[in-house]
Amino acid sequence: MSLNLEQKQAAVAEIAAQLAKAQAVIVAENRGLSVEAVTSLRAKARKSGLYLRVLKNTLARRAIKGTPFEKLTDQMAGPLMYGIAQDPVAGAKVLSEFAKDNELFVIKGGAMANALMSTKDVKALATMPSREELLAKLAGTLQAPIVKLVRTMNEVPGKFVRTLAAVLAAREKAA
Repeated sequence: MSLNLEQKQAAVAEIAAQLAKAQAVIVAENRGLSVEAVTSLRAKARKSGLYLRVLKNTLARRAIKGTPFEKLTDQMAGPLMYGIAQDPVAGAKVLSEFAKDNELFVIKGGAMANALMSTKDVKALATMPSREELLAKLAGTLQAPIVKLVRTMNEVPGKFVRTLAAVLAAREKAA
């Protein structure tokens, strides 16, 4: 069943709204996937904040026109699923893991703001640590000198107390 003009305009507007807040768009061919596989992919995508949509390529081209992802139009051929991600690493991880388990799901490429990504680039992006992991590492790195300073500062009175205890023990032993 084809879409009427209002439905097409609504779909283009919805995709354009998602693209306005997106960091990356990943394109994958979904030829021959079972309904159960697609349903599980959508559930994983929803958990990670990835917006998935199967859309006619002509409508997708209209939605992408005038956005930083416009270079992606050359890769839009065949039955495609579009993954629009606010966190590019999380989106790439979800789709790459799904592609490993399902050989019918083939990642064709993607785009980040004004940059086109190949299949290898998307897979490399999937191996990067997530934003949360990077922030945790940064916090640990920033916290390490402070923790070391506090331990060093705490060691001076601790050593003094241990020395006094040793002197007291030596005097008690001598007496």
